[in-house]
Amino acid sequence: MSVITYREAVRQALREALLRDDRVFVMGEDVGHYGGSYAVTLGLLEEFGSERIRDTPLSESGFVGAGIGAALGGMRPIVEVMTVNFSLLALDQIMNNAASLLYMSGGQLNVPLVIRMATGAGRQVGAQHSHSLEGWFAHIPGLRILAPATVADARGMLWPALQDPDPVLIFEHAMLYNTEGELSETPEEVDIDTAAVRRVGDDVTIIAYGGTLRTALEAAEQLATDGVQCEVIDLRCLRPLDMATIRASVSRTHRMVVVDEGWRSGSLSAEIAARVSEELFYDLDAPVARVCSAEVPMPYAKHLEDEAIPQVSDVVVAVHHMVT
Repeated sequence: MSVITYREAVRQALREALLRDDRVFVMGEDVGHYGGSYAVTLGLLEEFGSERIRDTPLSESGFVGAGIGAALGGMRPIVEVMTVNFSLLALDQIMNNAASLLYMSGGQLNVPLVIRMATGAGRQVGAQHSHSLEGWFAHIPGLRILAPATVADARGMLWPALQDPDPVLIFEHAMLYNTEGELSETPEEVDIDTAAVRRVGDDVTIIAYGGTLRTALEAAEQLATDGVQCEVIDLRCLRPLDMATIRASVSRTHRMVVVDEGWRSGSLSAEIAARVSEELFYDLDAPVARVCSAEVPMPYAKHLEDEAIPQVSDVVVAVHHMVT
């Protein structure tokens, strides 16, 4: 085992994929000479050359469209969109082309495309670069949505995503890039269909993903000192949702809190809450609770940004309301 950063884990995953399959290439803004906005692709241009590490113009619609074309032509492109807000400039390509071509072609055209992007708040980059829009994309049929929250998942999710015949979007929370974790010396692929139980407990189920997993785990640690044992589930795959794991947990704990950095209205947390209420209503001992970001454009000032996004204390309060 070795200790590496989340950033290094993503870079290892990219390098292993490039070595493993000649059809794989990386494209996006500043992924080459600059090494990526978050230094994820640093050094890959020197190792693999400009044919496989391609800097693109500042045109998300253009290079995502080029990635779709390459995927249709038999390649396995990994497209990097700098931050999630810029993905909106390519939404037409993602939703009306990548996600729809298999259906619209009567099953003739698969689009084996992987799109990676940084998501989330906490870095004081203001309202334009602090979005958590994973729930928006999880709304679209034809896409698989992944949110690696650990170093192991950051490394292990990419290769299975590349094997998917249909488009996969991977959301990497920007606050995770500097975090560290243990990683096996040999590559371990991750099951991208199932959620993971990160902490076992019998009193309350806490659902989290991506950047909110650390918040949920810290809250569970704090709650344990008060005698409340929380089970923490890392969704990992946001579409399709692993409802079997959620059902198994909630049917045992009878309480659920969803931690979601997206806005509360129309959020992924709302979908999870609705499904649990529909399927497990008589198993619940308390209404489902949600801890989400404030419904405001993300503030720049640090104290206001912290106030706007889910904090450990918010999760602790939500759980205490359920059990007292």
